[in-house]
Amino acid sequence: MAKLQSLEPNTPMFAQFKEETGPIVLANTFFVPKESAESFLALFRRQVEFMKAQPGFVSLRMHKGTAGSQLLMNIAVWESTEALATAFGSPEFQRMAAEFPEGIVSYPHIFEQIDA
Repeated sequence: MAKLQSLEPNTPMFAQFKEETGPIVLANTFFVPKESAESFLALFRRQVEFMKAQPGFVSLRMHKGTAGSQLLMNIAVWESTEALATAFGSPEFQRMAAEFPEGIVSYPHIFEQIDA
């Protein structure tokens, strides 16, 4: 299972699930050791197919770091924190999450769009 770390210690992921808002963007940065990259991506693709079928899912894009970086970043849009929390907490998703190889660290955070 991936180790979850908070980007901002005062607002861990599970506290963010309690905020009723939407639409939201989940930005999840993963540290993936090079030897685990292939197995991580195979499992991640299975998770994406599951998430796409969940109510409230809007879109998802995966990005990789440049220059040999071991970072990957998932940017997912959801209609609401409730929809994301329901999908994330489902037994099927949790079973898949438990399959991640050792050494994976996940830094998820939920954002709302603001006008710049």
